Amino acid sequence: MNIFGYNRIIIVGNNGSGKSFLSKELSVITGLPLVHLDVEFWRPNWEKPRKEEWIKKQAALISKEKWIIDGNHTDTMELRFKAADIVIFLDINRFVCLLSVFIRCGKKRSDMPQYLEEKLDMGFFQLCKGLWRFSKTRKRTIMDLHKKYPDKPFFVIESRKKMKKLLNQWRDEKAKYINPAL
Repeated sequence: MNIFGYNRIIIVGNNGSGKSFLSKELSVITGLPLVHLDVEFWRPNWEKPRKEEWIKKQAALISKEKWIIDGNHTDTMELRFKAADIVIFLDINRFVCLLSVFIRCGKKRSDMPQYLEEKLDMGFFQLCKGLWRFSKTRKRTIMDLHKKYPDKPFFVIESRKKMKKLLNQWRDEKAKYINPAL
C-alpha cells in the first residue's frame, strides 16, 4: 500500500492496539500533522467537553487539508470517517492490547494531556472493561461505518508484526522518494 497518496488519515482500534505509536511513526514518515483525539478531548480531572463543543472542535480539525487523527471517540467517529482519505483499523488481539494498557499505566504519554495521570483506579478498570468488550461494541461501529461508506479506502492491520513491516516498507518508500538512486 502506498501511504503517500493520502492526506487525511484516521487510525482507529482498541485501547492499547498501537494507534498512537502508529500515528506518530506515520506522521514522521509522511510529514502529515498529527492530532491525538484524547489530547483534544480530555480536560483536567478527566472532565469531558459538552457534545456540541466536541463536535465543533472536530469539525475544525477535519476541515484542514492534511492530517493524521488517532483515536476512536466512537460517538463522533462518522465525522472523521467521512472526511478521511483512508481509514486504518488496528484489529489487534485483545490480550496484546490489555498487556499494552497495563504496561503504559502511570506513564506520561504524548497522546494524552500532560495534566492527566492514568492510575490503577476505577476509571482504569472501566477502560480495561471497554477494551475487553471492544469486538462487541466499538468494533461494530467501525465495521458499520465501513459498510456505510464502502468506497472509503479501509485498511486493516491485524498484528504488531504486520504494523512494523508496513512501517519499514513506508520508510523505504520515503527514502526512495527522497533519493531516487536507492
